Amino acid sequence: MARMVFDESMWLKLKELLPSPKGRHGRDEKLFLEAVCWIIRTGAPWRDLPPSYGNWKSVYGRYSRWVKKGHFKAIFEFLKKRWRSRMAYD
Repeated sequence: MARMVFDESMWLKLKELLPSPKGRHGRDEKLFLEAVCWIIRTGAPWRDLPPSYGNWKSVYGRYSRWVKKGHFKAIFEFLKKRWRSRMAYD
C-alpha cells in the first residue's frame, strides 16, 4: 500500500468535516480521502489509482458526487491550512 497522508490526530479533526452518510456509502472514509490525496499529489489519471485504494471507478464516482454537493470545500480548506507550510517548499 502507498504511504498514507493522514496521521491519527489529523484524521480525527478532518472526520468532523465529512458529510453524514446517507443510503449507500463507502466503507472507509479515510481510505477514500487518501485516494483523493494520492490523485492530487501525483497528478495521475483516475485509471492509475493503485488498487489498494479501491476500484478507481467507485472512488472517482464518489469524488464526483462530493464535488457536486460541495463537500470538498471545507475539507480542502482544512488541508490547505494544514499543509501550507509544507507545500511552500515543494
